[in-house]
Amino acid sequence: MAKRYERKQAPSIAGAAENVTLIDVARVAGVAPMTVSRALNRPELVRSDTQRKVLEAVRATGYVPNMLAGGLASSKSRLVAILLPTIANSIFSDTVQALMDGLTTSGYQTLLGLTGYSTAREEALVEAILGRRPDGIVLAGTSHSEATIERLTKAKIPVVEIWDLTDKPIDMVIGFSHEKVGEEVARHLVGKGYTRFGIVSVDDPRGLRRCESLKDELARHDIVDTSFAVLPAPATLQAGREGLSRLLASASPQVVVCSSDTLAQGVLAEAASRGLHVPRDLAVMGFGDLSTAAHVYPALSTVRVDGAKIGQKAAEALLSRFADESRPESERLGVRVDTGFTIVDRQST
Repeated sequence: MAKRYERKQAPSIAGAAENVTLIDVARVAGVAPMTVSRALNRPELVRSDTQRKVLEAVRATGYVPNMLAGGLASSKSRLVAILLPTIANSIFSDTVQALMDGLTTSGYQTLLGLTGYSTAREEALVEAILGRRPDGIVLAGTSHSEATIERLTKAKIPVVEIWDLTDKPIDMVIGFSHEKVGEEVARHLVGKGYTRFGIVSVDDPRGLRRCESLKDELARHDIVDTSFAVLPAPATLQAGREGLSRLLASASPQVVVCSSDTLAQGVLAEAASRGLHVPRDLAVMGFGDLSTAAHVYPALSTVRVDGAKIGQKAAEALLSRFADESRPESERLGVRVDTGFTIVDRQST
């Protein structure tokens, strides 16, 4: 028979969390209050069976830890904020999963915020999140408002910028060069004999940087008449179809390079609806190597980015910095990791 716990009766909903204490949880779990504290705040230090008992007691009593009070007492909230532009597509999913897994294993919780590709919204989120006293912040990209950079610099908490590289990071940076992606894709496609290019992108700063770099590299190969369709973010299949429609209204590209696999799949759909054979009539190149890219028809050529590695390295960098905070700031090592990328050639090119 499963063990049953008596839930402590609270006089009101508002007072319930205050009436159930850590000592109550310890009594129900049959362990010392210090063990409960360790199980909740440093689970890696507690045996799995003890941690299970504590969590069962927490559920049974309805105990809610006062994280703010604990943070004020220890200067630690054990909270890490992650700011992403969107979750409308899965391009960041591997990164977020690896990042959360790495932090959760060490007893940290995560808070996700969406910036919508807006530096103003990112600025507002940073201000709101800092009020919750996070131990660290992860930002997608390196393009921020001056106010955000100043605020995070003065906050003196670990900051990791991901999915990008810069020579002047706020603190730590882990990602890849979007400019190099554009250059390598241009050289790869020129090497395959393509001379008439079209580009479909949303107004994502990093995607636009890749596209501009691609155009610059094409110009070095004397290819200057490149059609460019830019649509509002986020990337969707509909946006990809609309992008190709715009290109074909004024040009006849041999190959269309897209700032994401989602857009590229929309381009494939629009090409099929017009009776265009891919790649004979029109080649298509994506970015991101989503899980669907290899399984659409024809299989999509793209650029693979190791999102899981970015998340793993970001978690490692934060945990290392958390453990190293006793050192003076001037002695802490900076982190700059280039995770690189790979061009994946499939049937669409």
